[in-house]
Amino acid sequence: MSPPTRLFVGDASAPIALARWGEPYSDRPPALLLHGTGFVAEVWTEVAEALAADYTVYALDRRGHGLSHKPSADRYHFQDFAEDLCRVVDQLDLHGIYGIGHSAGATDLLLAAKLLPERFARLFVMEPTVMDPHAPRTQGLSAMSAASVEGALRRRAEFESAEVLFQRLRTAPAFAPWTEPALWAYVHHGFERLGDDRVRLHCTPEIESALLLPIFQAMEQVYTGDARGNPFPWLSEITCPVRIATAGQSEPVYRLMADRAAALIPHTSRMSFDGVGHCVAQETPELLLQSLRTFAVRAD
Repeated sequence: MSPPTRLFVGDASAPIALARWGEPYSDRPPALLLHGTGFVAEVWTEVAEALAADYTVYALDRRGHGLSHKPSADRYHFQDFAEDLCRVVDQLDLHGIYGIGHSAGATDLLLAAKLLPERFARLFVMEPTVMDPHAPRTQGLSAMSAASVEGALRRRAEFESAEVLFQRLRTAPAFAPWTEPALWAYVHHGFERLGDDRVRLHCTPEIESALLLPIFQAMEQVYTGDARGNPFPWLSEITCPVRIATAGQSEPVYRLMADRAAALIPHTSRMSFDGVGHCVAQETPELLLQSLRTFAVRAD
C-alpha cells in the first residue's frame, strides 16, 4: 500500500500534523487514531492500512510529538490535547467518527467526545489515562512518580543512525514485542534525521518529562488541571458507545484506570487482550483489528 498522505491543521505557529490513509469525502466514514505518549501517527500503520478498506483513516501526531507543534512545558494538560483534537475534527469536518486511542491518546478521544458529542459514533480506547474526579488526593505526587518524571530528562535523544537505533530498540523490553513494521515506523517518523546520518527524537526528553507530569498526577489521583479546571468530570457526559480495553501483561495501574473510566462513562463495555502488553496495536495488530471490527458491528 502507498504511504499515507501527510497534512497539517491549524495555523503555522501551532500546526497539528496528521497522516491519512485513503481519500477523504468518499462514502467511507472516518476512523481517527490517537497514539500514546512518546510515539507518532505512523506507529498505527499496520492497523490503519487494514482499516482503510472500510474507513478514511486519520492518525495524529499529538502535540509535542512528531511534526506537530511543541509548546512550552505548561501546555501539556489533558484539555490541551482534547482541544487540538477538536480543531482537527472541525477543520476536516469529520462526522460519524470511529475513535481509536491508546493510553493518553485514548484520553484525548474521551474528552473530545464530550466537547463534540455529535461527531463521534463510537470509541475504542485502550488503557486510557483516567483519574476519578470524585476521589482526589491532596498528598501530592509520590517520590517514585516524581523520580520517573525527572528521569525522562536523562533519556538518550540522539543515535548514530536509524539502523543503530532500530537494533537498540529491538532488544529493549518495551519494544521487543513490537512487529518489525511498527518499530521501523517509530524509528523513521519519531526521530528527525540530522545531516550526518544521526537521528534525534522529535519528542525530546524535556517534552516527555512535561508530558509525563500530568499523566502521573492522574494515575495517583492528584491531578487538578490548570486555570480551566479538571476535565475528568466530563467523562460522565459522553453519549456514544465506548469499549474500554486492557492488556493482560500491562502494569496494574492501567487496569485500575480502566475501572475508573468504566465507572464514569455511561455507555461502556469491557474487554481484555490476554497475553499482550500495553502497546497492543504495535504488538498484535491483527488481534486489535478483529476486536475493532467486532465492536463496530455491535455498536451500530
